[in-house]
Formats: sequence, structure tokens, C-alpha cells
Amino acid sequence: YYTRRCLTEDPSWSLVTVPHLTELCLQHIVHNFQKNPILDRLLPEHQRKVVDRLSTSLPLAVTANLVSDEDYWKRCCIERWQVCDVSNYGDSWKRMFFERHLENILKFFIPNTTDPKQVLELIPLCKGYVRKLEIDQFLPPLRVDRKEERNDLSDTESDSELSKISTHHYDLRDLITALPHLEELHLTYGVKGCGMNFEWSLFNFTEQDCCNLAAAVKMCRNLKVFKLTRSKVDDEKTKLLARNLLDHPCLLKLDLSHNLIRDNGAQALGKLISRSRLETLDLCNNQIHHLGAQALAQGLAESSTLTSLNLRLNCAEDKGGEAIGRALLTNTTLKSLHLGSNYLSELTTTVFSQVLAQNTTLTSINFSCNNLGLNGGKQLLEGLADNKTLTELDLRHTEVDQETDFLIHQIVWANREEVRLGSRQHPTA
Repeated sequence: YYTRRCLTEDPSWSLVTVPHLTELCLQHIVHNFQKNPILDRLLPEHQRKVVDRLSTSLPLAVTANLVSDEDYWKRCCIERWQVCDVSNYGDSWKRMFFERHLENILKFFIPNTTDPKQVLELIPLCKGYVRKLEIDQFLPPLRVDRKEERNDLSDTESDSELSKISTHHYDLRDLITALPHLEELHLTYGVKGCGMNFEWSLFNFTEQDCCNLAAAVKMCRNLKVFKLTRSKVDDEKTKLLARNLLDHPCLLKLDLSHNLIRDNGAQALGKLISRSRLETLDLCNNQIHHLGAQALAQGLAESSTLTSLNLRLNCAEDKGGEAIGRALLTNTTLKSLHLGSNYLSELTTTVFSQVLAQNTTLTSINFSCNNLGLNGGKQLLEGLADNKTLTELDLRHTEVDQETDFLIHQIVWANREEVRLGSRQHPTA
């Protein structure tokens, strides 16, 4: 007789030691974390083990105010975005995640289509971490096909009413006023990557948009930096914004560059300079002529806080340039002035020669791309004879002769070296 011997084995059986009960419990906690997030009840060493294993796809309603571990939020950021420079977010990964997450929702929010709850429900989760928002596009409402609209018209509706369909963008008031730590707001009203669907209406910053934004910024009492660029901001909108910023307690920097601001808007900003705590005003690439520059000069003469003024790519001309120069004969706070590409000539340098001889605050002046001419360069050189504070003077493309430019550069370079040596001998605390 022959006998057959059969051996049966459990394929899941292993020689590995059975995990400790503690480990099994931690695995269970991680697996059921969404339903039962008991992180705060664990010992510190167990909390760490749980957080290291948590999925980055857990709902923010669960993790936002419970998980503070930076390594977890670092994983969330790196898995979602390719480029993550945490130094731009106060070295906080959690702050980076919530700021960028909120920005993404706002960039793709479509009025009358996207559910506003997407933003409102996020506020209690992110309000403790958001300090800066950079939103470089706002989408307009979707347009309904005209034929369908006409077919759906009621007896009381007319074609003229139909043509007034709202083109306003997302209203930031409810959001901004609910973010107590918001200090910087950078906005651009337009659409990126519209491709073949390009229409000018996609870049329409409406009166209603401006009213809503002005009210929001006024109520955002901790705001220090406000940038509204490339948004076709004209005089009327500038005046509205300026009125709402007049008595702002914290605003230090205002950037309205690359817009459509003319003299009336500049006059409103001149009043803002004289009455606010503003330190930096950037009006680069607008349409400000001499009347607007004169109004800004008047505000500059009365200001005790402004340290930087950028008027590059405007049309101030000599009447405006001279007015700013005369204001600097009495102003004792401005350190940086950019008047590049403003149709200035020798007449402006006559006043600035006196400024360079008397003013002891200015450290940087940019006259690039103006036709100052040979005599203009010589006048600036005369003013610099005893100047010890100016460390930057840009005279590129100003028709100043080479020898004068070289002599001016030597004086400015010597001042810069003196400042550098002084800072080495007396380092700041």
C-alpha cells in the first residue's frame, strides 16, 4: 500500500511577531480618524505616530483646527503643488496650505454658478492662519445663450433689461472682514489663459466691484499692504478707493500700478498721502499728467510718513517734476523717488539740483528715460557736490554726457561705501 502525505499551509501566516496592542490601537485610530478624531486625547508620542500616518485627503473640517503638526501640512502642500517656498509664508506650512487653498477657490469662483458655501464654510477653518492673499484673476459670470434667454423672457421682461445682465465678480466683503489676521491683499481683476475665448469684458472691473472692494478694505483694519494692479482702475474708482482709505489705521503700502489713473485720481491720492500713514505709493504706468503730479507733490509736502513714491511711466512733464522737486525742499521723510519716463528735461534738474544740495533724506532717485540733456547732468552734478546721503541715481538714457555721468557715479558710489562701512561699524540690533 502506498500512502500520500499532504501538508497544508496558511498563506497569510508569518514568523513576524504579532504587533503590540498599542500599535494595533494606533492603526485603528488612523483608519477611523475621520469619524472619530481623538488626537487630543493621546499621549504626545502616540499623537506623533498617528499624525505621521494620516492621509492628506482627510476633510479640512477634521484636520484644520485639530492638526497643528507642520510635517503633516508640509506633506499636504508638496502633494498638491509642485513649487512650495515656505519662506514666503513665514516658514509655516499650515499657513501656506490655507492661503493657497483659499486663493485657488477664489481664482476659479464663478458668480451665480459656484456655491458661495465653498468660501463661507472655509472661513472658520482658515481664519487663524491667512495673513496674505494673492489673487491674480477673477472670473465673470457665465453668459447664457441669447436665443435661449429670449425664449424664456416673461411678459414683464424686455431686451433692454436682458442686456444689463450682471458682469460683477465675487464680492470679497464677507470673506475679508472675517479674516482677522489679513495683512496683505494683492488683486488683479482679469482672466488668465482665456485663449481663443478672449473678450474685453473678461477684464472689466465694474463700479459695483469697486464699491464692494472699497467697503471690504475699509473694514479690514489690520491691512498693511494693498495692491490692485492691471485692473483698468480709472479716476472715479481711484477716488472711491481713496475716500475709503483716508482714515485707515494700518495701511502702509498702496500699489495701483498699471492702471488708467489720470489727474483727478492722482488728486484724490494726493489727499490720501497727506492724511494717512502711507509709507509706499506705487503709481507706475498710469496716465498722470502735470496737474496730477502737482497734487501728489502737495500731498508729499504735507506728508510725514511717505518714504517711497514711484511715478515711472507717466506724463508728469517739467511742471509736475518741478512741483515734486519743490516739495522735497521741505519734505524730510521720502527716501526713494522714481520719475523714469515722464518727459522731463533740464527744467526739472534745475530744481533737483537744489534738492540734492539741501535734502538729507533722499537715498535713491531714478531719472532714467528722460531727456535731461548735457546741462541737466551738470546741474545734478553741482547739487551733488556736498551731498552725503544719495546712494542711487539712475541716469540711463537721459542724454547726460559720459564724463558728467562718471563724476556723478563716483560721488554716489562714495556715499554708498560710506553707508556700508557705517553699517558695519554700527550694526543694527
